Amino acid sequence: MARPVVAVISNTHLINDRYEVHAAGAMNVEALSRVSGVMPVIVPMEPDHIDIADLMAHFDGFFFPGGRPNVHPENYGEEPTEAHGTFQPNRDRISLPLIRACVARGQPIFGVCLGFQEINVAMGGTLYPEIRDLPGRDNHRMPPDGTIEEQFALRHEVTVTEGGPFHRLFGSSKVMTNTLHGQGIKDPGPRIVIDGHAPDGTPEAIFIKDAPGFSMAVQWHPEWKAADDPVSRPLFAAFGAACQDWRAGGLRKSA
Repeated sequence: MARPVVAVISNTHLINDRYEVHAAGAMNVEALSRVSGVMPVIVPMEPDHIDIADLMAHFDGFFFPGGRPNVHPENYGEEPTEAHGTFQPNRDRISLPLIRACVARGQPIFGVCLGFQEINVAMGGTLYPEIRDLPGRDNHRMPPDGTIEEQFALRHEVTVTEGGPFHRLFGSSKVMTNTLHGQGIKDPGPRIVIDGHAPDGTPEAIFIKDAPGFSMAVQWHPEWKAADDPVSRPLFAAFGAACQDWRAGGLRKSA
């Protein structure tokens, strides 16, 4: 049987400050191909040309990666401020309804960093614009200097619920992760289950309650050296297995 085909949600970038392109990180593509065992295809975020029903008909699963822009706060009933950063409304216009449609249908979704935040917002949750400004919270942003190895290095522990889906995947209730994000969950959506936290209380791992299919997300970046990392590898492998089941006509829930 052919490999499952997974849509990788893209971000928009400008080349030479004028040419707009849609792109996704090479690390995401490599992790999906090597560890999930799927064929990743980058999908442009152009609502005028991309139909959600068509996407769902052509792909076996959807990967929502990180990116510099943030979910526009209008999507969770708040006004934008300088702290909210920059936005890509076209990604919001596709990602948020696509997440809801996939959850309802049971089609596999996996979110990372911005994708984690999108899944929460899509399901009725809200976000803090800047975690490091909150009392008692740490700075979760990417270190501004250093090599890429130093920027993606493991920086804090995440504690997941004993017996929960992430515990079952990891085989441990405590794992080490990197951290490269500014925003985070404020109020979880009604069906969002926060299954893992950083030491400062920041939500780091979620799944959707009673979703018929795979629907997991993490706030860190597991795509970094995913094939060799004992935390990243089972995440991508489980997503790949769910996509394979979908292609074969079945459903695989979160672990």
